[in-house]
Amino acid sequence: MVKEAGKGRRAEYAEQTRQAILEAARELFVEQGYFATKVDEIARTARVAPATVYAVGGGKSGLLRALLLSGTETDDIDGILTRITTADDPHDLIAYLARSTREKFEGWSSLMRQVAAAAPQEPAVRESQEIAHRALRHGLDLGARRLGELGALAVPVERAADILWLNLCNAAYFIRTDDLGWSLDESEQWLTRTLPQQLLTA
Repeated sequence: MVKEAGKGRRAEYAEQTRQAILEAARELFVEQGYFATKVDEIARTARVAPATVYAVGGGKSGLLRALLLSGTETDDIDGILTRITTADDPHDLIAYLARSTREKFEGWSSLMRQVAAAAPQEPAVRESQEIAHRALRHGLDLGARRLGELGALAVPVERAADILWLNLCNAAYFIRTDDLGWSLDESEQWLTRTLPQQLLTA
């Protein structure tokens, strides 16, 4: 029993250390950018040795990958996907897609902005970016498929999925918020109004 308790405490400490390292990496990536952030700085912020950062995360690229994976595995993901696949009103489903992608963008845009900036120059960052893209695309594909099952689409399911991606991916949000200066409220209202016009029969 004593040995089991010891193992439990060690596992708890290891997880706390991992979370501290991930939080430090996220904070510094957002503040300084991926390339300007050094492993020594992550270690200092997390109050661990640099060797621990490498052991836990495999360096900066491993930490970024772990951060983006964590965003695809949050507790609310299953509920979001269930709501998408069981929706019975096309307009409500589109409004929900606009709301849920807005909320995810709101929570992750600071980090994803740095990922987008670094991805063209660093293959490992591009690979991590694809993790986030695949997860979002999967949800939007499910949304398009559900709209098709409801008999609501004016375009093929594959085209509907493309239209959703063009409007709801991070790059589209960056254009609306950064380039055009729209608020997220304005963006959501515009999406809720115009996506049915692009997708639905009525």
